[in-house]
Amino acid sequence: MANSSCVTEFFLLGFSSLGELQLILFVVFLCLYLIILSGNITIISVIYLDHSLHTPMYFFLCVLSTSETFYTIVILPKMLINLLSVFRTMSFVSCASQMYFFLGFAVTNCLLLGVMGYDRYAAICQPLHYPILMSWRVCGQLAVTCIVSGFLISLLGTTLVFSLPFCGSNKVNHYFCDISPVIRLAYAETYINELVIFIGGVLVLVVPLIFIFISYGFIASAILKISSAEGKQKAFSTCASHLIVVVVHYGCASFVYLRPSAKYTSGKDRLVTVTYTIITPLLNPVVYSLRNKDVQLAIRKMIEKTRLRFFNYVKTL
Repeated sequence: MANSSCVTEFFLLGFSSLGELQLILFVVFLCLYLIILSGNITIISVIYLDHSLHTPMYFFLCVLSTSETFYTIVILPKMLINLLSVFRTMSFVSCASQMYFFLGFAVTNCLLLGVMGYDRYAAICQPLHYPILMSWRVCGQLAVTCIVSGFLISLLGTTLVFSLPFCGSNKVNHYFCDISPVIRLAYAETYINELVIFIGGVLVLVVPLIFIFISYGFIASAILKISSAEGKQKAFSTCASHLIVVVVHYGCASFVYLRPSAKYTSGKDRLVTVTYTIITPLLNPVVYSLRNKDVQLAIRKMIEKTRLRFFNYVKTL
């Protein structure tokens, strides 16, 4: 791909138009990034260490938290460096790699959220068949399918962008190598490439979202048939966290990717992109830790065990 392009590196404009406010953004984004990392690592550790959480729902939550951890690592460290630096360049290969891994983890997250919706449907609407429908073998196959499909779709999208010739401007009006701002720099007709990418975006975003809505239609019907108010509350609480993450993730991603790149507006798109590259990964551990009593109990148990081990260690000194 590098041989077919006149451009050897890209310059990320990022938030350069904000001047001295970039230092404030650096502090804010750094704090949010540390919270994202610590939150997701806590979720992963708690689910791994607490055997009571070794269920399909928490298995997929663990995979999602892992994916979102790497998802933010692909974008945020470079963005933080650029906020303090004048030299915001990325090589052609680095830009392509960043887009590939970003899209790979982003698509994986979309597919995982769809699978998590199916898991809630199977648990609430098919409780007698749930151990068969969501056996550990099936869970593993679904997780691997989401990851492999995510990176295959990402490979197609990245290839469609970077197979184009880049012989003009190399200034990317964004804080990372996203599809729309990069493809606008191509020195060629991009209609076919954009159309294929748009169709891929529809398949990745709309199809799983429709599947989630159908699943929750059946779930709502099943919950309404539960006689006790406590039973309804318990069934609904297992779905509420997932629904909140779904609405924010799909809402922001759909705004950016389900439209032609000609409609790209740098300022508004950067604001929305910040939402799903920072707020959504932050929302996941916060929502699941604040709303889920099982996770809260597991975190308290882990903290208590750590505290006891620390005191025992101190006593031996």
